[in-house]
Amino acid sequence: MNVLVINCGSSSLKYQLISMEKEVVMAKGLVERIGIEGSILTHKPEGRDKIKIEESMKDHTDAIRLVLEALVNETYGVIKDMSEIGAVGHRVVHGGEKYSESVLIDDEVMRALEDCTSLAPLHNPPNLIGINACKDLMGNTPMVAVFDTAFHQTMPDYAFTYALPYELYESHGVRRYGFHGTSHRFVTAAAANMLGKNAKELKLITCHLGNGASLAAIDGGKSVDTSMGFTPLEGLVMGTRCGDIDPAIVTYIQRVLGVSNEEVDNIVNKKSGVLGISGISSDFRDIEEAAEKGDKRAQLALDVFHYRVRKYIGSYAAAMGGVDAIVFTAGLGENSPESRCEICKGLEFLGVKFDESKNNFRGKAEFISADDSKVKVIVIPTNEELMIARDTKEIVCG
Repeated sequence: MNVLVINCGSSSLKYQLISMEKEVVMAKGLVERIGIEGSILTHKPEGRDKIKIEESMKDHTDAIRLVLEALVNETYGVIKDMSEIGAVGHRVVHGGEKYSESVLIDDEVMRALEDCTSLAPLHNPPNLIGINACKDLMGNTPMVAVFDTAFHQTMPDYAFTYALPYELYESHGVRRYGFHGTSHRFVTAAAANMLGKNAKELKLITCHLGNGASLAAIDGGKSVDTSMGFTPLEGLVMGTRCGDIDPAIVTYIQRVLGVSNEEVDNIVNKKSGVLGISGISSDFRDIEEAAEKGDKRAQLALDVFHYRVRKYIGSYAAAMGGVDAIVFTAGLGENSPESRCEICKGLEFLGVKFDESKNNFRGKAEFISADDSKVKVIVIPTNEELMIARDTKEIVCG
């Protein structure tokens, strides 16, 4: 069975076609500037060169049509015809409280996703557009929604409840939801496999560290807490997001700068984080390079980021009453030996014995703790697309 995985943004679309027999990527690609001048599709068949297709795409239906044409193209395609696509798995950012697992998409699910748009106004609408575009072009192909929020629906009420008037939760759904759930779930299973144990036996802290970043406390294979909250803004310092701040800062900024709600939202989401502190970039590679050259603000940005991650690790160990392993994943977690080392400094009291000689690598699954470390530290490349494909296959095939 071949599963097409779709991840739609407002003007972009990522995709992978995965053969589930051996879980092999047959082709993947990216569509950019949908509905904007200069639309382009970059298509990469496995084992062959990239193909760039520059063609006007007025909407996501046009984009997906081009993706499907690329997949069946006689020269650079990987399948003969559309019948070889057995199902489509869609990444959906927000499933609210209704969905704690992936689900086969039908009319009721579409209505529920529309109801969730107020919770994720920037993310769910493009996800819905992508689903509708696929339905237009592949009406008889089963489709599955896989939610970023679903894995965290196992959090207890005392972990997801905010100390606000309870009516805000009851009437408007104001609570902690958490995100990156597909990634946290993937590395949880992979870590258990590397440790040779069932996930139900383990207490894990998974660190999804990239331009967007979150931690999760995984007890017995279930998420019991996570750093992102009602929106992806809460929690860690990120590339451009501020993470945890005193909420009164928002009204203070509005008052002293005389700016609107929208302008403050832009500041805390797009102008803050390590970009805001360093004044250089939201890319940690640029900041690490500047810090090595002696830039003090760049070093401060890294120090703040590492400290915040370390602090969350300590708090989650306390919340679970211990930890068996700490897992690093995503762009920074997989590819920055320096950040992994700095974050682990000071965690010796938990039982972490870091081995710097094992840490000098990027992008592969390895232990970076000493053999006799009580708490293991592991790097595991995440694979959200494969997790989506696995869920899709399981739901469609049973």
